[in-house]
Amino acid sequence: MTSLVTPTGLNGAIATYDWQWRSQPLTITYETLGAGRPVLLLPAFSTVSTRLEMAAVAQQLAPHYQVTALDWPGFGDSDRPRLDYQPGLYQQFLQDFVAAQFSEPIAVIATGHAAGYALSLAAQSVWSKIVLAAPTWRGPLTVMGAPEAVRRGVRALVRSPLVGQALYGLNTRPAFLKWMYRRHVFVEAAKLTPDYIAQRYQGTQQPGARYAPAAFVTGGLDPVQRREDFLAYFEPLSVPVMVVTAAMAPPSSQAEMAAMAELPNVQAVRSPGSLGMVEEYGKELAEMVLPFLRAMPA
Repeated sequence: MTSLVTPTGLNGAIATYDWQWRSQPLTITYETLGAGRPVLLLPAFSTVSTRLEMAAVAQQLAPHYQVTALDWPGFGDSDRPRLDYQPGLYQQFLQDFVAAQFSEPIAVIATGHAAGYALSLAAQSVWSKIVLAAPTWRGPLTVMGAPEAVRRGVRALVRSPLVGQALYGLNTRPAFLKWMYRRHVFVEAAKLTPDYIAQRYQGTQQPGARYAPAAFVTGGLDPVQRREDFLAYFEPLSVPVMVVTAAMAPPSSQAEMAAMAELPNVQAVRSPGSLGMVEEYGKELAEMVLPFLRAMPA
C-alpha cells in the first residue's frame, strides 16, 4: 500500500529567532523536538520550501536526539521581506543562528541547496557530522542553461509589482505545483493528494512569498558557479560526511550527486526517491542516517 505524505507539523515546540540583514529585521521560525545531542535539519530551497518537509526525518530522530528544523529567511513561516536574497545572506544567517542556538559542534542534515551553505560553514568547526541529502548547487534556470543575463532579467521581472505577481501566480497554481512535483520532486504520484497540493499552494500565497523563490529559481542562491568549486568544499573537512544520493533524481542532478559520492572522504549511500526524497522517503532516510549519527564520539 502506498503511504500518503501529509504536510503536518513536526509536533515540536515552535519558536522564533530575531535576526537582521543590513538593518532589515527578520523573524525566523524554527521548531524543536526530542532530547539529547542536537541535530539541525536544513530544508531545501524551492518555491514551496518549508521545515515541514523534514517532518518524517525529525520524528524518526526525535527519540534519540534533540532535533531542530528551521524555515529559511524568505521561506515557510519565516518573514519574507522584499530583500535582495543572495548567498551572503544565507551564509551569514546560518552562521548567526548556529552560534545563537548551540554551544558545541552539532550534527547537520542539509538537503538540496542547503548542502552548500552547510559545507561553507564547516571550516568554522560548527559541525560534528554532516549529512547531505539529495544535495544540489544549481538553481532550475542554471540547470537549463539560461545565460546569466536572462536569469537576472527573469528575477527582476518576478520582483516587479504587477507583472511579477502575475507571473508568480501562474507558476504557483495548484496544477503547476502538481506537475512540478511529478516531474522531479516526488516519485509516487498517488502521494500528491488534493489536500497535499492545496496546503503547498497556501504556503506560496503568503505576503512577499515570491522574492526568495525568484532568487532560487534563477540561480541567485547558487552557492558557487562551478562543480569544481563545490567539490572543493569537501577537501579541508575534518568531520565525517555522508552523501545520500537520490535514485530517481533528474540526470543532471544525479551527475552532481555522483561526483560528490565518489570523493574519497565521503560515506555514500543511495536512497529511493528524487529531489524530494527527504519528504517522500523520510523514514527510510532516517534509518540510513541513524547509524552514521550514532557513531558520534561521546
